[in-house]
This record gives sequence, C-alpha cells and structure tokens, in this order.
Amino acid sequence: MSHFIDRRLNPKGKSLGNRQRFLKRARHQIKDAVNKSLRERSVKDLEKSGNITIPSKSTSEPRFRIDPASGKRGHVHPGNKDFAQGDRIKKPPSGKGKGGKDAADSGEGEDSFAFTLTRDEFLDIFFEDLELPNLVKTSLKEIKNYRMRRAGMTTVGSPTSLNIIRTMRNAHGRRLALGRPSTKEMNELKERLFALERIFQPNDQQIAQKKSIIAELDEMERRRRWAPYIDPLDVRYNAFQPEPVETTAAVMFCLMDVSGSMGEREKDLAKRFYMLLYLFLQRRYEKIDVVFIRHTHHAEEVDEETFFYSRQSGGTIVSTAIEEMQRIQAERYAADQWNIYVAQASDGYTQSGDAQRCVQLLTDELLPFIQYYAYIEILDEREMDVFSDPDAGAELWRAYRSINHSHFAQTRIARPQDIYPVFRELFAKNRKEAAA
Repeated sequence: MSHFIDRRLNPKGKSLGNRQRFLKRARHQIKDAVNKSLRERSVKDLEKSGNITIPSKSTSEPRFRIDPASGKRGHVHPGNKDFAQGDRIKKPPSGKGKGGKDAADSGEGEDSFAFTLTRDEFLDIFFEDLELPNLVKTSLKEIKNYRMRRAGMTTVGSPTSLNIIRTMRNAHGRRLALGRPSTKEMNELKERLFALERIFQPNDQQIAQKKSIIAELDEMERRRRWAPYIDPLDVRYNAFQPEPVETTAAVMFCLMDVSGSMGEREKDLAKRFYMLLYLFLQRRYEKIDVVFIRHTHHAEEVDEETFFYSRQSGGTIVSTAIEEMQRIQAERYAADQWNIYVAQASDGYTQSGDAQRCVQLLTDELLPFIQYYAYIEILDEREMDVFSDPDAGAELWRAYRSINHSHFAQTRIARPQDIYPVFRELFAKNRKEAAA
C-alpha cells in the first residue's frame, strides 16, 4: 500500500485540505468572481494574488437541526415561579424562533464572504476557460529562471564547494597568532635528542640536556594539540546565491478596434488574449513595456483604462493603428535593443482598400524585424459557423490570409477557449510543430 504525505506549507494554522475542498465546492461562485475581477485588473496584474468576494450562501455546509414540531425535550429552568412539577409546556411555534438566517429588522442581510486567492489558484481558474494543455499551464505558472552566482564565503557548505586556499590561509594565520610550534622546530629538537641517546655513557650535563629537550618536546606537543593544524573555524566554502537570468527587454503593442461594432463581450475576449500574451512574455523577459493603441478612423496611444472601457465613435481604418505603432516604435523602442511583439484585435471590418494597405505595411516594414505579430478576429458564435471556411470572412481577414511569414499568426475567436490556437504556435519551435 502506498502512503502519501502532504508536506506543503500550511500558513497561519489553517487546514490546506479544508481550503481545497472549499474551493472545489464553491468553484462556480469563485469562477464568476474571478471573471468579474478580470475586468477590474490591469493586464500587468494578472498573476498577482488578490481578494475576491462571493455570496456567503455558497459557503454554507450541510448540518443537522432539531425539528421543533416533533420529539420530546426536557428543560430545567432555575428560578421558576410560573409552573409547578407536572405542568405541560407548549412547544414554541416553528418559524418564529430567534435562530436561523432570517433578515434582520434593520433591513441589513448577511455580509458577503471575502477571502484571498493565491497566485496559483487565480491562474488555475483563469486558465480553465482558455482550455490550455496542462503542460502549457505549468510552463506559464513557473517562476522566472535563475542562475547561481558567487557570493563570497560561508562557514557551511558541501565538500564540493570547499575553498582550499581561503581555508589554509585562515589556518596559517590562526597558528601564527596562537604560537603553534612548527614541525621544523620539533624535528630539530628530536635530532638533538637522538644524538644524545646515541652516547653510550653520557655525563651529567648531557643527561640534564636530554631531560630538558624531552620536557620541551612535551610542551610543544601539548601546544600543537591545543592549536591544531586545521580547525573547523578555519574552514570556508564558496557561497552561491540565485540571480535572475538577465534577458533582453520586450515591448508588447496592443492594437484594438474600438468602433461601435466592438462591444463589451469583444473587448473582454481581447483583454483575456492580451493577459495571456503578457504572461507568456513575462516568463521570458525581465523587463516588459506595454503600449495600448486604440483606433477608429484615427489611432492614438492611451492608458489601459481608456483602452478597454472608453467608448469612441467613428469609422474603421485599421492601418492608422499600425502606422501609429511604427511611429512609437521608431521613437522609443529600437529594434536592436527591444524584442517587439504585436497583438491586434478587431472584428475584421475596415474601410475599402485599407486591408491591402495593412498587408503592405506588415510585409514590407514590420515583419522583417519584429518577433511576433498575432491577429485575432473576434466574431459572434453564430458567425463562427458561417465562416467555417478559413478563406471566407471579412476583408481584413482575407487580406491577412495572403501573408506567409513565420512571425505572423491569425485566428478567430468567439469564446475564451478559442484563444489558445495562437499560443499553440507561440509555444511551437517551428511552423511544422504548430501545424501538427
């Protein structure tokens, strides 16, 4: 029989097993709360832990209660002045007791239940909708890579990290400070003692000299034992500490159509896509800048709040966003110093003839020096059935189909689980693996 011991940390004395059972039981309410918090979270704050609130009703557990309308009960009430022995007391009518969870007279109901989700718990629920393979989930949740670098000396360590030079230097200094007799001095006294012992009939002076040498050797041996050649205090080991692997900086350009055809559902799907791309880049780069560019018939750089939630009216000219991205990149993000990633979200509709302009900009000016360009077209679920043919679709989609470049990928999404195909290509080493 196999025995499994859970040695994971259990902070503040709380039961980890009970927490996992609670998360499983209230998963539906927690998932709704996480989806709601995604609208409030920044793209850069995706992997942080945070507080969520769920209705307290979902935290209740089954329990047994006594039915007041059945059974027999006996009570002893001290100081009774109204009843005598043998009197029968009527049971209180059901539904009018003081217990239970009835609404208070003041009109205030029960508070919602708030608790903190850890980073891994939050990412697990976020990945659930995206239907990522387990291998990719684990890869995205990993902490950034570290390498070990020298960090001076330490008094503890493994034998393989023993610093012999520093250890011997410390031992030599200690022996000098404590006056430890050297081996050369003791050998000289021993040779003199051996020479005196070889004399067949020594005189009194030689005998006294012999005794003096023996006493001196005993004293020197005692001092040597008191000050050993190498003491545990002398030993030094090479110390190492983890250091984040230095990588080149990356910039992530988020382009999105904010015309009237892009509603809250479309923007929510786009935000999930941007969050996953940011999480993917964060695992590989130490420094990441995010630039938000929205467009209708003209494009502008905005902050994240304006990008996702501000409404703007006007027509749709997609090439203006690409041109604005080029301008910002030329001014602030040199291609030889930054890895450039672009994520574009749109419903596929643009002004007549503008789609070819977009293809020309991407093919001739952008794709040769950027790391990746991902285009997602957000459709309604009914449109997904209509555009089942990959060559059918809006003008922008059909134009992008002509781009054949290893740094470009496009897909259509209508639900959160449709987002992953683009990232399947991101994780693949080459196009053949992505197609497989």
